[in-house]
Amino acid sequence: MIDFRNPGNNRFLAARELKIQGQRAPHYNRRADLVCLVNGPPGEEFAEELTVDLSKIDFAKLRDEFAKKVRRKHAALQDIRDVVEKKLAEMLAHNPLRMDYYKKYQEIIADYNREKDQATVEATFAQLVALAASLDAEQRRAAEEGLSDSELALFDLLFKENIDKTDRERLKQASKRLLASLRELLTPMHNWTQNTSTQAEVRIFILDSLYRSLPRPPFTEEETEVVASRVYDYIWQRSVSGQSLVAA
Repeated sequence: MIDFRNPGNNRFLAARELKIQGQRAPHYNRRADLVCLVNGPPGEEFAEELTVDLSKIDFAKLRDEFAKKVRRKHAALQDIRDVVEKKLAEMLAHNPLRMDYYKKYQEIIADYNREKDQATVEATFAQLVALAASLDAEQRRAAEEGLSDSELALFDLLFKENIDKTDRERLKQASKRLLASLRELLTPMHNWTQNTSTQAEVRIFILDSLYRSLPRPPFTEEETEVVASRVYDYIWQRSVSGQSLVAA
């Protein structure tokens, strides 16, 4: 019925709204939206013997199937959004300064909300899966460094590029000691962020601690002051957002 060796010998036709009525079953009546034919169409001489019906395309069914797939994808997308939002909340609870992950999440959702076609849904799903994987990688990094999430947050604040392995380990220990001492200092200080004198006490405490613990070199006095200010901002943001270091 089809000359596969010489495709040019075949006749191709795509017919819209083609009505089909069976000869042996006269009540068999069908009309597909689109029928693709080779060596036809029906009605010509020997057509019923020679015509090969490649496909019958029902666009209404296609729309229904597409809608089902989109609904399933939307449900799966919501599931992964819930996972990412939970992980982001956990990360920001420990480190409010890691807003780069949250900004990336907002950009992905904003793109999704602008256009919700199938391609956008697929792309958004893939982006959220990748973001969730990167959040997992951040948690794995804390485990690999041998630090808690809060200790890792302080370590990132103290970190300096191009330091050797020994100084890197000293920074880890400095992060652990600083976190422990800050917890001890802040435990009795209720609402310290609302009092100018306690704010100054915490700021000076952080600076003094870092002067003692940061390796010098490579850290200069100016860099130590910058890092101390960065750590103070982190502690202040955690406190005003209700994320106590004591429970971290």
